Amino acid sequence: MAAFMGNFEAQTYAALRIIAGLLFLAHGIQKLVGWPIGVPEGMMPDALRWTAGSIEMLGGLAIAVGFRTRWAAFVCSGMMAAAYWMAHGLAHWAPIVNQGELAVLYCFTFLYIAAKGPGIWSVDGGGR
Repeated sequence: MAAFMGNFEAQTYAALRIIAGLLFLAHGIQKLVGWPIGVPEGMMPDALRWTAGSIEMLGGLAIAVGFRTRWAAFVCSGMMAAAYWMAHGLAHWAPIVNQGELAVLYCFTFLYIAAKGPGIWSVDGGGR
C-alpha cells in the first residue's frame, strides 16, 4: 500500500513544508497586524505578542519558501515548545484537554523539517 505514494515523497514533503510555513505565517500576521482577525485584548503582553508574531511571520515565511530552512524550523519548533508550556502544558497533562494540540503539532512538524532540511521547491535548493 505505501508504495503507491513512494514516487511522490519529495513533493508531499515540500507541500507539508510550504503549507505549515504559510499557516504559521498567518499566525504571525494575526498577532502583528490583527488581520484577518485580531488577537483578543489582554490575551498576551505586547512584548510577547510582538516577539512571537515576529518569529511566526518571519519563520513561517522562511520555512514556506525554503530559505535557511533548518534554522528557521528549529527556532519555530523551540518557540512552539515554549508556547505550549507557557499557555497550555501546566493546565492539564493531556493536550486534548489543555487545548495545546496545535502547539504540539507545530513543534514536532518544525522539528522534523529542521532535521530533514528544505527539500525540493525551496530557495535553499535541491533535495538536501
